Amino acid sequence: MNGSSTDARFEAWVAGLEGRHLADLTFAEVSRALRALSSTYVERRGGISRGAALTGAGKRAAFALFYAPLHFLLVAHSVAALASERAAPTLFDLGCGTGVAGAAWASSDRSIRRVVGIDRNPWALGEAARTYRAFDVHAQTQRGDVARVVFPRERSSIVAAFTMNELADSERDAMLSRLVQRGRDGDSVLIVEPLAGFVAPWWNRWREAFIAAGGRADEWRFRADLPPIVAKLDRAAGLDHREITGRSLWLCPRSA
Repeated sequence: MNGSSTDARFEAWVAGLEGRHLADLTFAEVSRALRALSSTYVERRGGISRGAALTGAGKRAAFALFYAPLHFLLVAHSVAALASERAAPTLFDLGCGTGVAGAAWASSDRSIRRVVGIDRNPWALGEAARTYRAFDVHAQTQRGDVARVVFPRERSSIVAAFTMNELADSERDAMLSRLVQRGRDGDSVLIVEPLAGFVAPWWNRWREAFIAAGGRADEWRFRADLPPIVAKLDRAAGLDHREITGRSLWLCPRSA
């Protein structure tokens, strides 16, 4: 993250998440839900596209309190390393979830003036609206399928964090062609996914396509001071995120 103001908003945002999501659930309930959610991500990924990750208050709380801050930190780290050129002012946050990717980019890059968060889950869109407000991001949310998003004619910025893996193969293939063409036409395009290879078996083909279009592929490993609630859940669920990892694809007009 860049600057104390972003750090302060991040801390306030996490505190707000903790206050809301632990108001009606105990810590033990959320940590049990986090273990189940982690199992969904690792062992039963087929259920993610059917919404299994966000079924029930416990899983939603675990996602918002644990994975959302980790994803924010990863995207913020990636943007700080990659986005050296001025981005187009409208950022499309595809499969926005709780809005962390759009908020992380917009908080790090003053050229982003507006975020459009698109997701098909109503609960996620409500969380995204809160996230954007918490980081003073001018944003709107839209309920819809990211595979059918209509981009404007003018240049845009596009982020898809932990999203492409949830699409059907045919939809993902179509999105690859569309996003690479948008990058060639002048958009800034950032794709972020977990580092584990089994999570996205399609990654190599996407990496080759982005590099062929003048983009780049990166793997990230870095240490960050986790918010206390995230660190506590990490330990309680038997996980270990002392090191945050991920990988990204980046394509922008001057990335060649």
